[in-house]
Amino acid sequence: MVLYLRHPNKLHQVDESREEIIKGDASNFNELNAALAGVDLVYANLAGSNIEDQAKTVVKVMDANGIKRLIWVSSLGIYDEVPGKFGEWNKNILGSYLTTYRAAADKITESDLDYTIIRPAWLTNKDEVNYEKTVGAQTPFKGTEVSRLSVADYIVNIIENPEEDLKANVGLDKSGTEGDKPAWY
Repeated sequence: MVLYLRHPNKLHQVDESREEIIKGDASNFNELNAALAGVDLVYANLAGSNIEDQAKTVVKVMDANGIKRLIWVSSLGIYDEVPGKFGEWNKNILGSYLTTYRAAADKITESDLDYTIIRPAWLTNKDEVNYEKTVGAQTPFKGTEVSRLSVADYIVNIIENPEEDLKANVGLDKSGTEGDKPAWY
């Protein structure tokens, strides 16, 4: 398994017999191309003002290496799919971030990759795996929050079953958390 990241010092548990750590920038074609040699699936949880450039580079490198399967984590609200007061609140908090993350998601959906774009609700650190999926970019989002463990569980499921949710845009939230904003905010 190759772990490619800007700040490897942030990793706390690494099994060097299982994981290769490569420091790099996802918008750098040459670095990313070298890192993805021999990889058969890419999981990308990227951030930054250059997220669209990162998405373009990921697509180009995957194409250059013949890699088809991509799991891409984005943000709820990039398709204006969050209804009501929560949608308004989300737009006010995230602002232009939604526009840049939408542009990145568009680069993914315009590609020939077998992608799953994940749009989690606001994240909690609750020790629980409890989530529901909203499939489709225009399907109204339901809840306001979801645990990081729930998102991780869904990602692991996709990695273990890469044929699931192909070319899908999936919102994740915890059922019963509907409201004007996350309960903890």
